[in-house]
Amino acid sequence: MKRRNFLLAPLVVLGCLALPAGAAEEATAAAVEAVVHKGDVAWMLTSTLLVLFMALPGLALFYGGLVRAKNVLSVLMQVMTVFSLITLLWIAYGYSLAFTEGSPYIGGLGKLFLFGVTGESLSDTFTPGVKLPEYLYIAFQATFAGITGALIIGAFAERMRFAAVLLFILLWFSFAYLPIAHMVWGPEGLLLKSGAIDFAGGTVVHINAGIAGLVGAYLVGKRIGYGREALAPHSLPLTMVGAAMLWVGWFGFNAGSNLEATAGAALAFLNTLVATAAAVLSWSAAEALLKGKPSMLGAASGAVAGLVAITPACGTVGPLGAIAIGALAGVVCLWGVNGLKRMLGVDDALDVFGVHGVGGILGSILTGVFTAPALGGTGGSDPAAFSIAGQVWVQTVSVLVTLVWSGLVSLIAYKIVDAVIGLRVEADEEREGLDLSAHGETAYHL
Repeated sequence: MKRRNFLLAPLVVLGCLALPAGAAEEATAAAVEAVVHKGDVAWMLTSTLLVLFMALPGLALFYGGLVRAKNVLSVLMQVMTVFSLITLLWIAYGYSLAFTEGSPYIGGLGKLFLFGVTGESLSDTFTPGVKLPEYLYIAFQATFAGITGALIIGAFAERMRFAAVLLFILLWFSFAYLPIAHMVWGPEGLLLKSGAIDFAGGTVVHINAGIAGLVGAYLVGKRIGYGREALAPHSLPLTMVGAAMLWVGWFGFNAGSNLEATAGAALAFLNTLVATAAAVLSWSAAEALLKGKPSMLGAASGAVAGLVAITPACGTVGPLGAIAIGALAGVVCLWGVNGLKRMLGVDDALDVFGVHGVGGILGSILTGVFTAPALGGTGGSDPAAFSIAGQVWVQTVSVLVTLVWSGLVSLIAYKIVDAVIGLRVEADEEREGLDLSAHGETAYHL
């Protein structure tokens, strides 16, 4: 609070005491100013930078290491350009449609190209009267949108046309990401009003991207040689470094979603730490039991699975609940990238659905369990009335809405792109590698 407010406070109180009761209340309300704390601003600037770090370089290196050497530059290029494209679309119309008042399904057009937003504009936090500069909130949410679009490309890596990727992302962002973001986080959003809890993006980010990736993997088709020859990652060290960067950046993603530098951010921070550690160990242990040896790829994948699963719950569950969610995510997502993937018969190249889709679904539903005060959670907005069964039902509905809406939009968007450009590169280009065929360069010169 500004210093002058402390100096004026005694005068305000004395003045209120001299007025009739009703007039005193009005005077007190009028004396309350919107407050912007420099500590909150510094934390949110840092969080925004950390989410950017998740995408570039974190996700780019994680995905880049998982593909073959002839395709690593294409993946790095797709992550960078998709993030950049969505950032500009966010300024043009994304922020307005996601975070201004409109309908329960989508926002309005009042802030297209940030119309009316100035350096004096303020955005709400979770504490009444405490604000953030609106420019800062716009930037923070832009990084969320950017990394969500970039997550999708792992599903169809190594075989989709570069122009097709960009056109699909434009359509999917406009008609899938923005409505889901508004329904979950926007003013009067449908799922927000229903009581769904999604602290940092289990539905908006991970389930949304996961189902879009799964649909794409089906429609683009399997890579040449899939199931008949080894399509092994070309650099597990790159993947491990990328996973570590994701873990570091995720503290901005989750704890930053508290919007203030308070105990709520500390809780989300701690939960992100312990859930991820639990998932690394549970995935590795399960892999050792099933395959005889734990792998570095498994440990890195387990870390991402834990991060995904704790995302919707990080601000409302206790640390022990976070450990339980992480431990379950490691085992369930291991099944997602092995057993479920075989059942679906799909070439989800970098396991976008197996980790982000499955982990997001698991975490979103378990949020309804471990938010319970009896299990160490905060109880949400009304702890006294919290019901595990009721909250699990609300969480399940939010998961289904996201799956159906994003899945349908993705299907239509892929079909449009296929008709206009064509989804897949030619077979000769795929065999040569997208680095050369799409970008005219190679990552490694021997």
